[in-house]
Amino acid sequence: MPEGLVTLFLAGDVMLGRGVDQILAHPGDPVLREAYVHDARDYVALAEAANGPVPRPVAPAWPWGEALPVLAGAAPDVRVINLETAVTRDGRFAPGKGVHYRMNPANLPCLAAARPDVCVLANNHVLDFGTQGLAETLDCLAAAGLRIAGAGRDEDAAWRPAAVPLRAGGRVLVFSFGMPSSGIPRGWAAGAGRSGVALVAAPTEGTAAAFADRLRQAGRPDDIVVASVHWGSNWGYGVSRAEVGFAHALVEAGVDVVHGHSSHHPRPVEVYRDRLVLYGCGDLVDDYEGIGGFERYRDDLRLLYLASVEPGTGRLTGLRMVPLQARRMRLEHASEKDTAWLRAALDRCSRDFGTRVEQGDDGTLMVRAPC
Repeated sequence: MPEGLVTLFLAGDVMLGRGVDQILAHPGDPVLREAYVHDARDYVALAEAANGPVPRPVAPAWPWGEALPVLAGAAPDVRVINLETAVTRDGRFAPGKGVHYRMNPANLPCLAAARPDVCVLANNHVLDFGTQGLAETLDCLAAAGLRIAGAGRDEDAAWRPAAVPLRAGGRVLVFSFGMPSSGIPRGWAAGAGRSGVALVAAPTEGTAAAFADRLRQAGRPDDIVVASVHWGSNWGYGVSRAEVGFAHALVEAGVDVVHGHSSHHPRPVEVYRDRLVLYGCGDLVDDYEGIGGFERYRDDLRLLYLASVEPGTGRLTGLRMVPLQARRMRLEHASEKDTAWLRAALDRCSRDFGTRVEQGDDGTLMVRAPC
């Protein structure tokens, strides 16, 4: 990335529970209450059936694989990930949910290996083990020195943005909130004296205006503002008119990057008023390898998003996306053929937004601004 710019690493869903937790040094209780799978180790077996043996236990860096050398070379100023896993030993499964994610707190070195500056938590798995599981998650992340946004012990804490100071001055301000469209139960919303997540009922003009008020209260003129939003369906490239309008309203309110996630595969990219809108980053780390049913979306292919932003203005000057593939529960570089497939899919779904995705000589995908 060019000098004088702020580089942001933006990650989609990082799901370190269930099968991933089982291959680490301190696997937690593998019991699940899913309709078809009752032992988290079965997800490891599915991955092994697809691509070969997975060593156990693995080092903390194993699930990140080739992502870590890429990040070391890119040296992003700020790293933001959606941590879609409760960090708890609690065994009380949240009722009414078909899938629950938790990682043993002793496996936190796996999360720390990626050196996240902010873990956003407003998603549909952080309360999979109830409010006590959330309390332990918050305590564990705080003890590890990790900033969080999007969940807390009351409404004010859940909506409080994470502020990351920049070496050259100024800061990156990260808000995190989610919507029921992503599967977040409405009862998980934080309230006065009630722990939970920052929840927005729907992508409407009113909720965008309410967020704008929060930004005015917390922001500074020189902030680079990231709105990290957990929304939308797991599958499909379509983005509703309401979601597009909401993203545009966030930019008009002062947001510089809309960091969308929830979908299991990448969704359209837009540059609106010189600001980056990622409608869905796709999964980054999970245990979905070998699960059938949605092969046409190639959810085994993952992207590292590296955005360069102009300090002082928040204007996007470039976006680099590094294609990876999940194999043996580890991220590897995607092949030339798979990279070409991913470029074509992302270019096709982004065209309606005036965005074209190109492939560079080094195999990375690029969106240049203005588009």
